[in-house]
Amino acid sequence: MPEEDAFPTRAQAGKLISRPPDLRINGGASDSVKVRDLAELFPAIERSAPVHTSGGSFRRSTSRRLDRLRRRLPVMLEEEAVYGHGFLFLPVVVGAGAACWFALPRTPAFWPYFLLFCVCTIFVVVSRYRSGAAHLLPLALSLFLGGMMLAQLETWRRSTVILDTPVTTELAGVVERRESDAQGRWRYIVRIERTSNPQVRRPPQRVSLLARSRHEPAQTGETISGRARISPPSGPALPGLNDFAFSSYFDGIGAVGFFYGAPKKQATLPSTRSWIEDVETQLFDLRSAIATRIRETVPGDPGAFAAAIVTDERRAISEDTTEALRLSGLAHIVAISGLNMALAAGIFFVGVRTVLSVFTGFAQAYPVKKIAALGALMMATAYYLISGFGVSAERAYIMMAIMLVAVLFDRPSISLRNVALSALVIIAMSPSEALGPSFQMSFAATAALVAGYALWKHRAERRDPEPLPFRHPMVTPVLASWNFAAGIFVTSLIGGISTAVFSVEHFHRIATYGLAANLAAMPIISFVVMPAGLAGMLLMPFGLDAPFMKLMGLGLEWVIAIAKHVAAWGGDVGIGRQHPWFLTVSTAGFLLLTLLRTRLRLIGLPLMVTALLLSWHERSMPLPDILISEDGTMVALVDGKGVATNRARPPDFVYDQWKRALLLGDPTKPEMSPSRDKPPDDKPPDDRPPGAKTNERRELTPQELETAKSRIKQAPAGRFTCEPTAWCAASMGKGIVIAVEDGRYAGAACDAANLVIAPRARFDQCRSGALMINGATLRKAGALEISLNGATDIRRWQIRAAMAGGDRPWSRHRHYDWRSQGFDSSLPEPLRQMISDTGG
Repeated sequence: MPEEDAFPTRAQAGKLISRPPDLRINGGASDSVKVRDLAELFPAIERSAPVHTSGGSFRRSTSRRLDRLRRRLPVMLEEEAVYGHGFLFLPVVVGAGAACWFALPRTPAFWPYFLLFCVCTIFVVVSRYRSGAAHLLPLALSLFLGGMMLAQLETWRRSTVILDTPVTTELAGVVERRESDAQGRWRYIVRIERTSNPQVRRPPQRVSLLARSRHEPAQTGETISGRARISPPSGPALPGLNDFAFSSYFDGIGAVGFFYGAPKKQATLPSTRSWIEDVETQLFDLRSAIATRIRETVPGDPGAFAAAIVTDERRAISEDTTEALRLSGLAHIVAISGLNMALAAGIFFVGVRTVLSVFTGFAQAYPVKKIAALGALMMATAYYLISGFGVSAERAYIMMAIMLVAVLFDRPSISLRNVALSALVIIAMSPSEALGPSFQMSFAATAALVAGYALWKHRAERRDPEPLPFRHPMVTPVLASWNFAAGIFVTSLIGGISTAVFSVEHFHRIATYGLAANLAAMPIISFVVMPAGLAGMLLMPFGLDAPFMKLMGLGLEWVIAIAKHVAAWGGDVGIGRQHPWFLTVSTAGFLLLTLLRTRLRLIGLPLMVTALLLSWHERSMPLPDILISEDGTMVALVDGKGVATNRARPPDFVYDQWKRALLLGDPTKPEMSPSRDKPPDDKPPDDRPPGAKTNERRELTPQELETAKSRIKQAPAGRFTCEPTAWCAASMGKGIVIAVEDGRYAGAACDAANLVIAPRARFDQCRSGALMINGATLRKAGALEISLNGATDIRRWQIRAAMAGGDRPWSRHRHYDWRSQGFDSSLPEPLRQMISDTGG
């Protein structure tokens, strides 16, 4: 057969696929039938020996290959459509639209996009009987715009007010949730009802408050009050890192903080909440009671671990155990994720089906498989209701519910179609989850495992039966054990590889020994922990749960021992911050490799290689010279020798992020000057006794300012020297960097340094030409990275800002001015120009 006739044209392929329904390939047919029918699309190709000529053979060969690809491409696309793989990309396109909407620096107008969405949707409906680009392109655009609309609707639905600036105030509110940590301290989610002394003008609706003093815990629904320090959620620690204000906005939390002393209980006013809120409160009370009972039955970290698996209360696990689980790659067990939900529902499903199958008459008269699936669905629903409605639990429940419902309707339960449907439901409900690592890692692992299962199943159907020696009764148990161990190995390997990209992007690290830890721990989780926990929960209403909970705790004690042993190997490898396009390109490549079945999936390989090149390019870029935290209290100097900070004990929350993102080492501590006798800062008025205190601070004398200037100019290179509670200075090349803690030294710092970071300074520009960065500027710009480029002229510096130019609902609080009660996002010159020139 001539090669040009070997592949049908697009019209011929469509005509073949559009046969009568009784011969048509459909989703219910087996893989062997589908492959046999699709074989008609690929007639045999007569192969002849290549003919080599003296010239142009390479060009003709390349031309033939391109022509062959052009003819095969429509056929492969038709094959993907026949197998329904187009549906798998619906959540991808919708999620991409939502991610694009959230990533925009400013909120665009809603109605023009909505009208365009309506026009595209109408065009899709009208052209629904067409095929090809005339139908697919409007459909993709409609889905993309639909994701954008869902993102904006969720933003409007939340409308969380975020606190604009840290404040200490008296507050009173109703406890909506509570949770205890490993030290016995309680964290409350409080709905604020009033503030005073001072009264907050833009109070958030809900705050997360830690009560560190010992007290009788308040119950949900009770009103508590006390003096508290509250602050807005943290922004990115560096440009490109996680913005905690984004997740807090969509969680409805407008501030975080702590009580000074123990909170006091107040008289509870008559409830005006709806019955739905009352039911939610009762469920949280039940959740707290279950967690407390488990921790009382099983003391220590095993009990806290068991309570986390059952109720998702994780704060009671000690920091050492949490860190060991993270370093060993076993942290996913703690959250109520797809693994926990699948094990619980699967054990219940298999148990009920096995018990009912014992009664032969009942099993023949009724569909025991569907009865077991319905029972497993009810059990999964109860599991979700006591889990605290966490994001991972919600996602796991939706995925499990769709799979069990598929069993009720005689559809395949484990399929990529069900995974795509679950993702589509979650994105429609909470589009913001598509940007979180939990969503991305969970669905990446699930999609990869389901695709791997489908490939294994397809190969098993084509494989010949086992030869006789392997079917011998003495060999069968050994072979079954081998298959089980191999299954755990392959499952852990696929899960680890599929989530590596997202772990690198969000956490900048990889647990290299996670495979070994999972191989050792998963049999314990599957055969000891989850069965014992399920039995204990079913028997808890009757008071018979203690033996099973203790068995669950024993299994978790083994898991913790495995985690600590593997963590001691030191397999936590830092990768560092990635290129801005790394996640997009690598995700596209991963999805093509996972969701497609034809050779079109190989397009994902060059995309993955491109992502690796982007990662290498980002690592080859020089590090910034200066890092500044978003509140200005911590400054770091970075050079080839190491990193030096102005804090003897840098805040772990910020510096750990810097360390992971830039692969920094332990910082060099500042050199503290010996304490000197200082005159008191408080200046009593003439009509007050000498011991009286006022809010006035005396002005520094000219001699004190000159002494400070002289000492600043003598700052050592590569290390900060500090005057306690006043300033810290260091030199880099020919320039001097100073972090001013006492705002009274800001003027002197401007005269002596090239860069001044003064959070408490009342002015934002230095007359000397030095670059001034005060607290108001940092509130708007966020954390800063500065590259000096070996120059003292600030016009040659490059600055990257974490938040400059952004004005979204979750960042608008940064622009609020409580004096004018308005919003102002402008930055002072020359900082604004420097950030704009470098694409900050």
